[in-house]
Amino acid sequence: MSEPSSFPPPPLDQQERMVEAMLFASAQPLALSDLAERLPHGADAAEAVARLRRRYAGRGVELTRVGDGFAFRTAPDLGFLMQTETLDTRRLSRAATETLAIIAYHQPVTRAEIEEIRGVSTSRGTLDQLIELEWVRIGRRRMTPGRPVTFIVTDAFLDHFGLETARDLPGLAELRAAGLLDGRPQTDLGAPLARTDEDDDMGDSARPGDLFGEEEDEI
Repeated sequence: MSEPSSFPPPPLDQQERMVEAMLFASAQPLALSDLAERLPHGADAAEAVARLRRRYAGRGVELTRVGDGFAFRTAPDLGFLMQTETLDTRRLSRAATETLAIIAYHQPVTRAEIEEIRGVSTSRGTLDQLIELEWVRIGRRRMTPGRPVTFIVTDAFLDHFGLETARDLPGLAELRAAGLLDGRPQTDLGAPLARTDEDDDMGDSARPGDLFGEEEDEI
């Protein structure tokens, strides 16, 4: 066990500057534990972050929570300034879009549960695509027979859609009001009538942004 430092922690305004520098230089969101490890002994990472969030509130760049971490991001109302009219050519099939939505709203969820909700078997390729996009990752195994793995969304997914946590996802009423829920017949489970992933892949594709109504990609 290391002995406590005999030097007092730097003033809060200096701690704030240190945290600002680390967050500015990092390509990925940093958790409070990451910041605390690099700050001098006795520094308060949580207070420094809180002060920074207040300082940047309402500015063109804001300090945003992304999952368990924090990162500087363009203010939501100014995002149009960084957009390009060139649409991303990568497309998600309807099967992948539905699977992503189910994982986001029901996580942690197993493959069998995804199939039960969708009313159709889910191909391994669909899940592999979402994992390759780094929007979905494997979670803990269920303590049930067979110990199946679960799937959860990543911080990269939250960051892409401007969400702090999965709890910030729009509700069903909001999705219907935005026209993002189609009118296909539903089963008692709320899932579409049985079909196959191959049927979905032959239909219209959906871009990743279509899930929550985005139409353009940021630079």
